[in-house]
Amino acid sequence: MDAFRVIEVKRSVFDNNDKQAEALRQDLKDRGIFLLNLMSSPGSGKTTTLVGTVKALKGDLSMGIMEADIDSDVDARTMEALGVKVVQLHTGGMCHLDADMTKQGLQALESDGLDLVVLENVGNLVCPAEFDTGAVKNVMILSVPEGDDKPLKYPLMFSVCDVVLINKIDVLPYFDFDMEACVAAIRERNPRAVIIPVSAKTGEGMDVWTNWLREECQKWQNQN
Repeated sequence: MDAFRVIEVKRSVFDNNDKQAEALRQDLKDRGIFLLNLMSSPGSGKTTTLVGTVKALKGDLSMGIMEADIDSDVDARTMEALGVKVVQLHTGGMCHLDADMTKQGLQALESDGLDLVVLENVGNLVCPAEFDTGAVKNVMILSVPEGDDKPLKYPLMFSVCDVVLINKIDVLPYFDFDMEACVAAIRERNPRAVIIPVSAKTGEGMDVWTNWLREECQKWQNQN
């Protein structure tokens, strides 16, 4: 009697998604669109950071925002009030976006002619890190109140990110957060990561972040 087959379903799903993500990235390169995948846990200040980013770059870059949530359109309304193109993506209960979902969002956004599109991914530190969305760069936000041990608890998230924004540094005096230990833990998992302490509320460090993003957009467009 033949042995039954064992199929690695999860692996095949990831392999298929990776192929779609590469195709999407090439399409974005051909069109000169820089796609940024922004990830974090809920409450890290992701939307507030994005608001500050839009305000800083709006005069330099044409921008679009894709807001991904399980439900609601709160964040999309916030972005719309800033005068940028925005589309709300409801995931139907899924805790992440993959390349095909991202492609659908870009089509709905009518992204032709945009310099920068930011995907504000679903808020958690697990699922979004597992799926390549087709983004040019991945950025995550870790806020001070979450604790300095998160790079140890969620290693994949920190290993896939090009930039880690350590947000809410204005409240450092009120939390037992060891910045040096946190940076060391991030470096251990991802030596190439750019680490930028910021306060989206006060604006501290935001110029460093937005200058990095502006420069990366220019590099991407100059490749065409």
